[in-house]
Amino acid sequence: MAKNICVLGAGSFGTALGCVLARNGNSVCLLTRSDDIPASIAETHRNPRYFPDFVLPDNLTSSADPEVAFKDADYILHAIPVQHSADYLRSVISYIKPTIPIVSCSKGLHDATLKYMSDLIPEVLGDKQPPLAFFSGPSFARELLEAQPSAVVVASTSEKLAEEVQILFSSKTLRVYTTTDVVGVEVGGALKNIFAIGAGMVDGMGFGKNSMAALITRGCSEMRKLALAMGAQPETISGLAGIGDLMLTCYGKLSRNRTVGYRLGKGESLEEIMESMSEVAEGVYTTPAAVRLAEKYELDLPIIKAVAAVLAGSIKPLQAVAELMDRPLTKED
Repeated sequence: MAKNICVLGAGSFGTALGCVLARNGNSVCLLTRSDDIPASIAETHRNPRYFPDFVLPDNLTSSADPEVAFKDADYILHAIPVQHSADYLRSVISYIKPTIPIVSCSKGLHDATLKYMSDLIPEVLGDKQPPLAFFSGPSFARELLEAQPSAVVVASTSEKLAEEVQILFSSKTLRVYTTTDVVGVEVGGALKNIFAIGAGMVDGMGFGKNSMAALITRGCSEMRKLALAMGAQPETISGLAGIGDLMLTCYGKLSRNRTVGYRLGKGESLEEIMESMSEVAEGVYTTPAAVRLAEKYELDLPIIKAVAAVLAGSIKPLQAVAELMDRPLTKED
């Protein structure tokens, strides 16, 4: 049975997921604060800011009016950058009903509070506590739009809700798995952005496959350490939300976080890189937050620290590599 779905955010990922759901026969409305996007989608079935070359399904609409977007919604998709999520949710809280599930598609760690979306959403919504699910895994927006075969995972403490969302998204080109390990899915989705920045630096400095393999493998080890310390299951980090998303983001040239790292490796400043980007690279904010989280759990995560130091301007990428390679020799963990 077709559902009505409100997507919070009409950026690249919100647009792509809205398209996936519309192709499955659902009625989708992208909520945006930009008047040009609803007008363009209504007239040309194109998002003028993201993928203007792609024709969207007729049953995907957009509105700048929350009352229109939330009307009769069976599900709410959250596709707002993590750093802006709290303020955004507060601005639309009067339209959110405690009975309507929210599916968070935002990956990151809130810099100011060290909270993942699974903590941030309940905190902001207060007395309103809708059922929550979390969509993650290796999924570039453009490839979802192009219906390229992909696999993702949906996490929820409610197996019933996870299965509902699984059915909602699944198609002949998108295979959806479920898990109850919300922590593992959130940690994997957030930390992979840090290592993508590191991978971009490796490429930008001109290093080869050995260096990249070392960065990704040891990055996965650091991801696993923090995830397990927070109560995640090891198999989640070995799965789509962990290694899967890590591999895609580190190797895929469509990754915004990898692009940031690549340009840093080429010698550009973070300030000029950020000024030139139209969308948020979550890893820039997640990295310093992850350093503080590692300190909280008394974990030594040297790659995360090194990426943070480069982002802060404390050291250059080449110096970060030298310091990582000069660390005391240890057993592999």
